[in-house]
Amino acid sequence: MEKGLLEKTGATLEEWVKIVRKENFEKHGQIMKFLKETHGFTHGFANFVALKSRESDAASFDEEDLIANQYSKGKEHLKPIYEKILEVVADFGSDVEVAPKKSAVSLRRKRQFALVQPSTKTRIDLGLKFDNAKLTDRLENSGPFGSMCTNRVQVTELSQVDDELIGWLKLAYEQAG
Repeated sequence: MEKGLLEKTGATLEEWVKIVRKENFEKHGQIMKFLKETHGFTHGFANFVALKSRESDAASFDEEDLIANQYSKGKEHLKPIYEKILEVVADFGSDVEVAPKKSAVSLRRKRQFALVQPSTKTRIDLGLKFDNAKLTDRLENSGPFGSMCTNRVQVTELSQVDDELIGWLKLAYEQAG
């Protein structure tokens, strides 16, 4: 994205961040409007610079900090569930990529196969991406994940990371290869 920004605008990301910060905008939308109207940015580049200038994108944070923030403010007791899920998928193969974002952690192979999100103080939503899966009482439609995942499992305690759940994770991993 940075290379494209330089090619399209003739200025580096760092230069655009300085320009934006001089304006002292308080809101993301203000930055977007400024870049689009004043500098002719496309939506994508304006959003990219706005996120970077406000340091509000996932890449502006250390991965450990992203995880710590996800499992704070009353969600600390859910972290062992997250850690168990990571332990399980690590055994699938060395090609598993763990990609923390601001509110969730994406698990990828060639494509995303799972998403771990502490959605509430009592629940982790485990999003899974299948080519085709039959819904059960436990394996629901994607719910809040939309098209990022095809299905969701609500996990409220460590014991729910059981053989059935591990089987679904393994299947999603295999289909992502």
